[in-house]
Amino acid sequence: MTLIKEYRFTTNCTLEEYKIAQLFSVSEASKAETGGGEGVEVLKNEPYVDDFGNKGQYTHKIYHLSSKVPGWVRALAPAGALILEEKAWNAYPHCKTVVTNGYMKDKFELITETMHVPDDRGGLENAVRASPEVLKKREIVIMDAAKDQLDKNDYNPEQDPTLFKSQKTGRGPLTGDWMKTCEPVMTAYKLVTVKFQWFGLQTRVEAFIHGIMRNLLLKFHKQLFCLMDQWYGLTIEDIRNIEEQTKAELDRKRQEEGVSGTTVA
Repeated sequence: MTLIKEYRFTTNCTLEEYKIAQLFSVSEASKAETGGGEGVEVLKNEPYVDDFGNKGQYTHKIYHLSSKVPGWVRALAPAGALILEEKAWNAYPHCKTVVTNGYMKDKFELITETMHVPDDRGGLENAVRASPEVLKKREIVIMDAAKDQLDKNDYNPEQDPTLFKSQKTGRGPLTGDWMKTCEPVMTAYKLVTVKFQWFGLQTRVEAFIHGIMRNLLLKFHKQLFCLMDQWYGLTIEDIRNIEEQTKAELDRKRQEEGVSGTTVA
């Protein structure tokens, strides 16, 4: 059975601030995880309009992952299987991301559907408007970006919300029952569906991927808050310029630098 979890991240910022913060943080995280022929390759980053007239930003990326998966995965998978393709439609506050793999074809799919809700502390029953069938299957995971712990090798005191205080906004450190009391506040509801149809491996791999997603999303939201003094005050025009510069830097880092970021033995 396909494994579905809804991760809920409450954040000490406004809805519009989070829009800028997440785009800035994605660029920073991509640079940190790229080098030595691995990491993120941006193929497209352009505006789109869907069939209903909704406008947003479309991105198409390739993830080269050889050193970022466990040895047992590398042993089972041919070289081409360690490349993921991501297509994302960001019509903020709603976003949808679909990750596939050319080797696995229709046997693998990782879908993340996100709804960002202002003035909210994570209590909505169905923010992403999932079907009744999906609601029966999903597991709700309430995340605390300050208290919840990362994998040991991923901890960085400079990106610890319980230690960080913003010089520009005065927000932080995030301690105690901050999710119940902080202002401003918003919540990102992330419905993550993992499909891995491979006889004998489905349950193990789907659980493994959710473990990876939990750690990635937690790390991302810790970074997002602790980068506040870098993204606060930026405009969407500033972000598009940063993204263009980041694309060029990612290409250079993959070709010229050694492997960086999270690696797995």
